[in-house]
Amino acid sequence: MSYSVRAFPLCRPVGELMAFVAELQGPRRAEAEAAYRRYGVLYDSWHLQHTPHGPWVLVVTMVESRAKIAEYAASTGPFEVWFKSTILELSGCDPNEMPFGPPTTEILEWTSAKMAATCAGIE
Repeated sequence: MSYSVRAFPLCRPVGELMAFVAELQGPRRAEAEAAYRRYGVLYDSWHLQHTPHGPWVLVVTMVESRAKIAEYAASTGPFEVWFKSTILELSGCDPNEMPFGPPTTEILEWTSAKMAATCAGIE
């Protein structure tokens, strides 16, 4: 498993981001869930952060294998085209070129003993 954490500047109004999220959680939920499964996504969370430089969207994703990400970048299915074009419009970042968003480097990780035991199935 692998985590990806990325930050996207929001180039469009927050309302457009929220409309996109509403589509993913509403009428396009089944398509989104199928895409998550297709590309080995185990967990995905999005966070809106207001900064002095404007709003940013922070995304945390856990995938089974980073190898599936190349499949996502190359995908041309109707849902993927809609999803990636909306991400490009909202953030200016092209998921066909940078499927995991702007590159990041993990510089700190901390896990509580309780979390480690839970993940190991010991608790």
